[in-house]
Amino acid sequence: MSTVAAYEPTGLAHAYLLDGRGGGEQLDWNGIERWTPADGALWLNLDYSAPDVERWLGLHSQIDPLIRDALLDDDPRPRAMAHGDALLLIVRGINVNEGAAPEDMLSIRSWIEPHRVVTLRRRQSRSLKAIAADLDRGAGPTGVGELTAVLVERILEHVAARVDTLGDDIAACEDQVLSETRGELRTQLADQRRRAIALRRFLAPQREAFAKLSQIQVPWLDATARSRIAESADRMTRTVEELDAARDRAAVTQEELQSKIGEATNQRLYVLSIITAVFLPLGFVCSLLGVNVGGVPLQHDEWAFWALCGAFAIIVAAQLWLFRRRGWLGGERRGLRLEERAADRARR
Repeated sequence: MSTVAAYEPTGLAHAYLLDGRGGGEQLDWNGIERWTPADGALWLNLDYSAPDVERWLGLHSQIDPLIRDALLDDDPRPRAMAHGDALLLIVRGINVNEGAAPEDMLSIRSWIEPHRVVTLRRRQSRSLKAIAADLDRGAGPTGVGELTAVLVERILEHVAARVDTLGDDIAACEDQVLSETRGELRTQLADQRRRAIALRRFLAPQREAFAKLSQIQVPWLDATARSRIAESADRMTRTVEELDAARDRAAVTQEELQSKIGEATNQRLYVLSIITAVFLPLGFVCSLLGVNVGGVPLQHDEWAFWALCGAFAIIVAAQLWLFRRRGWLGGERRGLRLEERAADRARR
């Protein structure tokens, strides 16, 4: 004899029998076993990694084996697919659990029938917990169609908030690049680009899944629910576009930072080159006069040192005059660079 009542309830997060007025009655495995479609809409939220859930899916769920394999896939891509009057919906949500990286998105797999919704997840989902809390206080979905629309909206809410936060972080880095060139900025920008790429991996196909979901015709998905899903699909599209813009802004900002760092490095090397050019002939003369051989002129005259210092001053002054005349000290060249940059901006 095999009944779900004998199972350890480790994988049953919660089960609600919707009352059609925004509330629901919580059921255990025994209540789930006794449930029939005539009792009302049933929502099961399960941890698919638990042994009791695995057994229930295989023995009592009455879900097609192909659909069951898709629900239990190790790394499923977001998608929406109609299967008769039922619907397979796989979405990715932001992982807002403590100590988790938001980009390590959690997978929510849903099998939605006219009178039953089965959601599967391995890690805790705040979106599903929020829907359960709404049902507990009598302000939740009234039916299967509204539950589907609310699930999509809750998932999207966290996704949009994460993309907005990422965009704000990149905007803060853009402001910092205008005033400083700290090495930490490069690390921050690289990390933000990595996060944007990781998010887009799942959000791009999720955009397509939401768009397809809004067009699927099933009897239990009424016009109101379909309209809400279409609005969510449109918002999902805008969110992905904002994510692409944030990723591109991070790349441009990173290039600008690299350019500023390169320009600062070149400026320092330029100053060092000028100093080297000024002192090179002086060093040569000092080395020549310091050789330990006879014949060095004026080595016993007291005025020779000051004469040599005066000659050095004249040589340095002549070098600086020559450098400035050629524009090597930055005056004319800096003005030319500014004019060239202004011309480039005008052309753009």
